[in-house]
Amino acid sequence: MERMPELSHRRRMLVLGICCMSLLIVSLDNTVLNVALPSMQRDLHATTSGLQWTIDAYTLVLASLLMLAGSTADRIGRRRVFMAGLVVFTVGSLLCSLAPSLELLIVFRMVQAVGGSMLNPVAMSIITNTFTDARERARAIGVWGAVVGISMAAGPLVGGLLVQSVSWRSIFWINLPVGLAALLLTLRFVPESRAPRARRPDPVGQLLVIALFGSLTYAIIQAPESGAGPVAPFAAVAGAALPALLWYERRRVEPLVDLRFFRSAPFSGATVIAVSAFAALGGFLFLSTLYLQNVRGLDALHAGLWMLPMAAPTFLCAPLSGRLVGTRGPRLPLLIAGTAMTASGVLFAAFEAETTNATLVLGYVLFGIGFGFVNAPITNTAVSGMPRTQAGVAAAVASTSRQLGQTLGVAVVGAVLASGIGSSPYRQAFVQAARPGWWILAGCGLAVLVLGLLTSGTWARRTAEETSRRLASPQTPEVVGASGRA
Repeated sequence: MERMPELSHRRRMLVLGICCMSLLIVSLDNTVLNVALPSMQRDLHATTSGLQWTIDAYTLVLASLLMLAGSTADRIGRRRVFMAGLVVFTVGSLLCSLAPSLELLIVFRMVQAVGGSMLNPVAMSIITNTFTDARERARAIGVWGAVVGISMAAGPLVGGLLVQSVSWRSIFWINLPVGLAALLLTLRFVPESRAPRARRPDPVGQLLVIALFGSLTYAIIQAPESGAGPVAPFAAVAGAALPALLWYERRRVEPLVDLRFFRSAPFSGATVIAVSAFAALGGFLFLSTLYLQNVRGLDALHAGLWMLPMAAPTFLCAPLSGRLVGTRGPRLPLLIAGTAMTASGVLFAAFEAETTNATLVLGYVLFGIGFGFVNAPITNTAVSGMPRTQAGVAAAVASTSRQLGQTLGVAVVGAVLASGIGSSPYRQAFVQAARPGWWILAGCGLAVLVLGLLTSGTWARRTAEETSRRLASPQTPEVVGASGRA
């Protein structure tokens, strides 16, 4: 039975830094890509749905494979899977930079995602098993969340500069040196660890997850362009895959994801909050990038500068959120996040905030604050109270929820935008066509607020404690310690 050895404080910080490097390239990839969308649209002659697929092909594959990657890492070794992910992601990035057409770019984005699926949940599992003290782990997760803020702050600027001075292809080059450095450092400094007892693969469950996510996303994205008839079979597949997945997984001894996790109200709440928050992020970046460049006529670099009022608060608030989770629990950060994100969505939806500079900046700042506070409580709640033998799976459920949320956010908001614009002149129709999308984002923020309130109280903590007892077994006596306010 292989266990991660006890590491010195300095070594733990080094492991955290290496894991954060993987998060940086995966997160940076999305924020950089958003700034490059208009340039890619012109160069590759892409439609709105084509742009959606450059994002969603990546997040969809990522969401479909994260749970498999988490459980595989627990079984065959976290460092081994993490290093494989770095290699595949780096090679996929190189292929994306060479893509001669939109179709091949989408394919290579899927290759990237296969590698990315082996990075974030596995890195979080490594962090969970490295930082065993609840408060120290909460602070580490706060640093992890701050890296998302760094990617959001640096992504638009770096992406805008590269697109403006070289081309959109250069945005994928930055992954190459970071990926290689992370690979060499992992080989040297990250110890191998795995769950004491190997979990068997679940190929049927994995296929049902792919069928559910893929068919649902395809139906949403293609509906405005193809109509209801052609996408109806895909909607039917999604409608059948969900109950089939729930029925099948409940009957497996070692399922892809243990449905007993969801008996914990904080865990279930964190899952839905992750979907809502990242749906808002995906839709926000998609609408903002197209508005700034295609409606206001800004170049990629200046569009990136306009995104700073959103990115900077995310960077500043993420570590503060981590400290609050460690000392006071997740309720306060979630309430702040939900309130700020809702206010931002309403500002755009009801008051057309994008039409004046002052309200545009205010809306961006509010969203940045909200998103900065939401990430740490999601991650901490997902792994708190779960057996360490299933840390990879628990972390992967949270990561899957994030990617599924971002996929749905881009798909739904993009579909609403495409339907609203129709054949009207793009610049004239954009603000009105985007308004329903902003209302959707406001609803996502409200969901974060309400669920944060409902799933962080005394009753919710009792369900988490009961779930921990049920999940614990003689083979898995250790349970990841909750912060006291799960």
